[in-house]
Amino acid sequence: MTRQLRRLLAFTWAAPCSLIGLCFGALALIVGGRGARVGGVLEFSFPTHHGLGRSIAARLPFGAITFGHVVVGTAPGQLALLRAHERVHVRQYEILGPLFLVAYPLASILAAARGRPPYRGNWFEVQARRAVAADGGAAAGQHGD
Repeated sequence: MTRQLRRLLAFTWAAPCSLIGLCFGALALIVGGRGARVGGVLEFSFPTHHGLGRSIAARLPFGAITFGHVVVGTAPGQLALLRAHERVHVRQYEILGPLFLVAYPLASILAAARGRPPYRGNWFEVQARRAVAADGGAAAGQHGD
């Protein structure tokens, strides 16, 4: 299988999740945020300087969140800081596709059942932190979603 075909299949498999991300990205744009394509991933951020967008971003319980090939951050700086971490989640979506939307919360439930914090103990988050730390990335100690 060629690399291009593998990429097409990965994008297609994750597409239903990416559509969810596009809805959140559209919200960010409507309230004055930004969007850009960075390395095959669409990144959206809320505005940091004014009004409703800033207010929405301040209430979000994450710095960035990934849905398929779309990452939504609370601010451009957060996207830059958490990019490596969120790219691990993009790869997880490429593998699991729509199943990720079920697997992720189940991993949090399993972590809690084992007496671990639901977010920090979530296998997908642990994998993302380890991958970033192994690469020596600046976001090794950070978390996004």
